[in-house]
Amino acid sequence: MDVVSDVIASMRVGQAMFAQTRRDGEWGNRFGPYSGAGFHIVLRGSCWFLAPSGPAKLLTAGDVAFLPHGTMHGLSSAPDQVADLLPPHPAPDGGEALPDAAAEPGQRSGGVALLCGMYQLDEGQAHPLLQALPEAIHIPAGPGRHPALRASVDLLGADLKDAGPGADAALPALLDLLLVYILRAWLEEETSRSQSAGWSAALADPPVAAALNHIHRHTAHPWTVEELARRVGMSRTAFARRFTRLVGQPPMAYLTWWRLSTAARILRAGDDSLGVVARRVGYTSEFAFANAFKRAFGVAPGRFRQARRTPRLPETG
Repeated sequence: MDVVSDVIASMRVGQAMFAQTRRDGEWGNRFGPYSGAGFHIVLRGSCWFLAPSGPAKLLTAGDVAFLPHGTMHGLSSAPDQVADLLPPHPAPDGGEALPDAAAEPGQRSGGVALLCGMYQLDEGQAHPLLQALPEAIHIPAGPGRHPALRASVDLLGADLKDAGPGADAALPALLDLLLVYILRAWLEEETSRSQSAGWSAALADPPVAAALNHIHRHTAHPWTVEELARRVGMSRTAFARRFTRLVGQPPMAYLTWWRLSTAARILRAGDDSLGVVARRVGYTSEFAFANAFKRAFGVAPGRFRQARRTPRLPETG
């Protein structure tokens, strides 16, 4: 598995949940805050997206709005429709006046078809890549922009409009694919803007990306900074400095974090003994593993397993 796949697998709790809806006339809905990552896709028409900070944005057919941290936000027929439900927000992009009743269809009185949903995430395992994402991501549709993401949106829309045999299997798979393509689109755009630091830069940097893949593919291996540096063809000092600058923490700190996050996923999903789990993530001592896990998660691994959470769809208003 590559790093982005591991990020998704380690954080997800159950299947994505979603609802298709249509809004007409004057309307406004608030979403969140909730524990998870939310998304909205405009299938037809247009509407306004309002986040707690930043300008209101007009979403049109094919646009995706992604909320990596479940931040409170709103969708509406006009930027002022949910003003009483959200903190004060700036005027729309460019400072133009709010649209009136004669605006284009979907901006105020026209209809809009939406796919809204969430990926339930385990807050205790927030991967640094997810932590680095802004509170709201808008990926606009457009010719030549992220064709794979556009294709997944089109497939979702087609399957929802006319569900055929196998829809119960197809929709969860398409939603998983959507999350992958949203993250890819963000990483591509971030890399094009800046290649100096951050996870987009880390995954685009051959030595650091190779080291991350070594850690993810062979989590239980007794890695040292020296061995990782040797594997990627760098000196120990240069590698440690480069890894820390791009990833945001030293190689061994990231290795420990990833081992314990992997252990949490194993504990949540299975019934292996603590000794087996410890060995699977690189600890030779169950006692050392339990102590490290409790320091990271604030609870012993056995209690963590007992307290698995059941995902639920957040309420909207």
